Amino acid sequence: MNRFTCDNCTSVVHFDNALCLHCGFALGFEKQTLAMRAFSETPPQGYVTCANAQACGCNWLAPATEGLSFCFACSLNQMVPDLSNPAHVDRWTKLEAAKRHFLYGILKLGLPIVTRHENPDEGLGFELLADAPDVGHVMTGHENGLITINIAEADASEREAAREAMGEALRTLIGHYRHESGHYYWNLLIRDGGRLYATRAIFGDERLDYATALETHYANGAPPDWQENFVSTYASSHPWEDFAETWAHYLHIVDGLETAYAYHVQTESTGWRFEQGSDIPLDRIIAAWVELTIGINAINRSLGQQDLYPFVFTERVIEKLDFVHRLITAKH
Repeated sequence: MNRFTCDNCTSVVHFDNALCLHCGFALGFEKQTLAMRAFSETPPQGYVTCANAQACGCNWLAPATEGLSFCFACSLNQMVPDLSNPAHVDRWTKLEAAKRHFLYGILKLGLPIVTRHENPDEGLGFELLADAPDVGHVMTGHENGLITINIAEADASEREAAREAMGEALRTLIGHYRHESGHYYWNLLIRDGGRLYATRAIFGDERLDYATALETHYANGAPPDWQENFVSTYASSHPWEDFAETWAHYLHIVDGLETAYAYHVQTESTGWRFEQGSDIPLDRIIAAWVELTIGINAINRSLGQQDLYPFVFTERVIEKLDFVHRLITAKH
């Protein structure tokens, strides 16, 4: 995440801000420029505030059209929970904030997004839903471009209970978006991009029966040497999940590094500054990330907290991350 400024008074503002606390101008995030736009009364020409501005605090600008106008992030929603329930509103608001952060990273990397409007069968869309008697338990997952997330994930205690039950080292809202988007981009960039053979050489043959592979994984767990070959235990279950987990970690890394350099938490000699999507060799990215996370993990331990990023990269994992890096930085 980059550091933003108010273009009225140049004060530092944050990605989720809807108001500059220094000059009092309203703020709106502009998708086209990935920048904050400041305005006193009405948004910049051609824009309005998102129709979800009051409902969930969305601060993205929306195109000025007749009737309700949703920003790009909110327009991707296919279904949202019953908002007559205040608990649903609170959880949905947190999920929407995480979705905007996720989409910022995707846009910053210049990755293509084919929407559900453009491709009703496999375009990107979101269903953010709650368990209910008429629908049963909502499973977080992906199917043909549609990413579904159970809003219970926005409850920290429930998410932590699920993390412990699943034996996961990390479970976050933005992590769900990043992981599930890996399945979407498998279809878009690998299956439809003529890269299946190259991907199989790195991640394995995705034609392995998926349901059987997951059943085996949940019954037997990850192989004893999983850390030598996979970024997480779940990545060992099937090539699709291996790719999605690796994809998600690459997005974690580049967004985390951009934030670190933007806020001067990490610096580099000769004025080098990390930028998402730039043509930087992966070994330099990994070296910077390892240096950063070692320090942050040490700080967390000094405060009695668990490691922020409790993962170790082997040569095999780095090989997979390099595949994702080259996939993302290629011209699409």
